Amino acid sequence: MALNRDDLLDYLAGLGIETKTYDHPPLFTVRQSEALRGDIPGGHTKNLFLKDKKGSYFLLTVGEHAEIDLKTVHTKIGASGRVSFGKAEKLEELLGVVPGAVTIFGLVNDKAGQVKAFLDAGLMEHDVINAHPLTNEATTAIGRDDLVRFIEATGHEAAVLKLSE
Repeated sequence: MALNRDDLLDYLAGLGIETKTYDHPPLFTVRQSEALRGDIPGGHTKNLFLKDKKGSYFLLTVGEHAEIDLKTVHTKIGASGRVSFGKAEKLEELLGVVPGAVTIFGLVNDKAGQVKAFLDAGLMEHDVINAHPLTNEATTAIGRDDLVRFIEATGHEAAVLKLSE
């Protein structure tokens, strides 16, 4: 069974990672996030859950205004040919979240390591990164280095690449 928000925050605390979580109405788009989040400092994320033609899955976490060229990003992430968006069922199965709540924190639910995660270099210039804590009804702020520690603790590689155009 997938971890929920409280489980995630307990997991992070167990790693000795300090976070701050802000509650807000459900957010589904960057535009909504900008309008409703208030003044939460740091880099804000958007996430793309992708798959390639061989059925490999990828999670790209980039800055909220980053532009990703889906026609060429496969060459950067080592996908087999062009990528497309993964289906909602697979998103829920692998990361334990629904569309609109995709987050780097979903890696905590990918126990089998089926999703390869990539962080955009531009996003990682921020000292603090903000992401949904497995629900789009909150935003959790985490230090950049602690985010990397979290990803590695889940058994994933914290690959940082220049993904945005």
